[in-house]
Amino acid sequence: MSSQIVEIQNLVKSFGEVQAVKGISFKVESGEVFGLVGPDGAGKTTTMRILAAILSPDKGSVKILNMDPVSNRERIHDQIAYMSQRFGLYQDLTVEENMTFYADMYGVKKKDLKASMEKLLDWSSLTQFRKRPAGKLSGGMKQKLGLACALIHTPQLLLLDEPTNGVDPVSRKEFWNLLYKLVEDGLTIILTTAYLDEAEKCHRLAFIDKGEITARGTPEEIIDLIPNGVLKFKSDNPFSESNAISKNTDAVSTVFGSQVHVMGPVTTEEIQSVVNRPVQITKAKGSVEDAFVYLSETNHG
Repeated sequence: MSSQIVEIQNLVKSFGEVQAVKGISFKVESGEVFGLVGPDGAGKTTTMRILAAILSPDKGSVKILNMDPVSNRERIHDQIAYMSQRFGLYQDLTVEENMTFYADMYGVKKKDLKASMEKLLDWSSLTQFRKRPAGKLSGGMKQKLGLACALIHTPQLLLLDEPTNGVDPVSRKEFWNLLYKLVEDGLTIILTTAYLDEAEKCHRLAFIDKGEITARGTPEEIIDLIPNGVLKFKSDNPFSESNAISKNTDAVSTVFGSQVHVMGPVTTEEIQSVVNRPVQITKAKGSVEDAFVYLSETNHG
């Protein structure tokens, strides 16, 4: 990591009496994918809109490329790209026309546009669809086009607000492959997601819940916050047995398919006693999703 791109300290933002962001802090280094992970209503989108210089913070400091986004809004807009959940593609315009529109909006010089467009069309595998109206594209292809439009002015920082929400698994995988290519080319990416499997793909991430950051670090560092790992066992009644463990012990229990995952201060003997049947329990390190459940339940600071 060569340099710091974003620094947020004690950020606060309210809407009326609702405090959406409650004093969060984090830093993002050049050339990384940083994930802001949390459920709906956690404060992710509000944070992204502040980073995109769309909203102003009530308190705290924000530095983007060593600039304050409030007093340097125009300069920052030239250096960043923000793809919101409702990124505005024009359905009646073709792929090429949408890209040209955004190039005009960002002030891309005509002499630079052709090369930039060809590169992005090739990179996103949209070259053969350049004359197709955006409204006739699949969901995954629309996401690629949105990304190409956002990148037409060659920004240094890309902000993505739940970019794969509602996209099929194959398109999600393709989209992530594109993101990794961008990082290889020197772009820095901050994204929000509610998908915990995507959180594991980030270089570093921060869990945000009810406007507060409950943990931050690499996926490995986040997983290490689960004390003593995860105890797992198969069950024909996973929800019933998971609820019984949560109710009758100090552990946090959750369900993954037909498996029950148990985290926290509990022994295998206690689990056996609660479910009242012989079970084969294995111990594992766990996943980011396990850590998210554990930290949400225990309100880990």
